[in-house]
Amino acid sequence: MLLSMLLDAAVSGANVGIGYGLAGLGAGMAAIGAGLGIGRIGGSALEAIARQPEAIGDIRSNMILAAALVEGAAFFAMVIGLLVIFLK
Repeated sequence: MLLSMLLDAAVSGANVGIGYGLAGLGAGMAAIGAGLGIGRIGGSALEAIARQPEAIGDIRSNMILAAALVEGAAFFAMVIGLLVIFLK
């Protein structure tokens, strides 16, 4: 939600420098959020494997799927932020 508010402000910003800064900030926040999300996914998967080692295959496949979804959302947000910068 904060990312979309920043991107809206970047698009409608009267001052060009503020728009560029907010778009860059939004892209950076997307990258930070992805890093935190993937870190939580990995940590939780390791705890689950430690508790139930026989389910390693299912846990690993679910972890990879969740990490791919997080990366996809973050990549989309970063591309939108960069488009705001380059297409302005």
